[in-house]
Amino acid sequence: MSMESASPFASEDFQSWSVAQLAQVETALDRWVHADMPAGLGVAMRYSVLDGGKRLRPLLVLAAAQAASPATVQAAPTEAMLRAACAVELIHAYSLVHDDLPCMDNDVLRRGKPTAHVQFGEAQALLAGDALQALAFELLVPDNGSLTDAQSVRLCRLLAVAAGAMGMAGGQAIDLAGVGRALSQPELEDMHRRKTGALLLASVCMGAATVPMPPAALAALEDYGRALGLAFQVMDDILDVTADSATLGKTAGKDAAADKPTFVSLMGLEPAREYAHALLATAHAALERSALPSRGPLHAIADWVVRRTH
Repeated sequence: MSMESASPFASEDFQSWSVAQLAQVETALDRWVHADMPAGLGVAMRYSVLDGGKRLRPLLVLAAAQAASPATVQAAPTEAMLRAACAVELIHAYSLVHDDLPCMDNDVLRRGKPTAHVQFGEAQALLAGDALQALAFELLVPDNGSLTDAQSVRLCRLLAVAAGAMGMAGGQAIDLAGVGRALSQPELEDMHRRKTGALLLASVCMGAATVPMPPAALAALEDYGRALGLAFQVMDDILDVTADSATLGKTAGKDAAADKPTFVSLMGLEPAREYAHALLATAHAALERSALPSRGPLHAIADWVVRRTH
């Protein structure tokens, strides 16, 4: 079996697993993101996070958490897993709201609908993003005992580092500074390991932090998360030039229009595809090294990331 197609998890099994897991995530998000916030803020928050998106990050959290268990892949996630999964999705949603603002990427379409600032105005969108970010960390410090103090500390640190100056925010700063400037491949990879990859890696590590995990398996999962995070961005760059806005649910071609460096502009379309598949093989190999008993969903997620059409 080649490493590029190393998933022993049949596509119908993955579909069944992901539907069951995402139903739990959507229910939890609906429960934890309240509508009754002051001055309509809750409405803007729910608009920004519910009813849309691939939910890749929550799936990675749940798949990583369940990988160490010999139980069936259909097992319901625990509250600890769901809190971690929803927290990372809230950070992702906040980042999209802020990235779409006129002072950043100035985009008008996200998840197939108007961006938050188009729908609610810039000030309300900014506040909704702020509130989603705060809520993410609130979920990780519950008062009901669903997470131990040690788990809360670990999860908060993983998420904060991924979202902050050394991760997502720093990557966005590099991205804005790189407009119109040629970047080398190492520079481009560094930017995207921060801007996109850091939160995807954190998703894997946060899932692992909710369960007992052998150190060697955790190290292998980290290698998987790094390869997956970069592969996701390479595919994003490819789809930006090969798919239309209706398919993507966001504005197609915006990177080229903004003169931003991408893997396609640096490498060419076909070499970028080859690089994505090489990263996929790296991710599969890392999972095999982990020897975790229920790693099928993680293999399947990696396959989907590189073969997706939106």
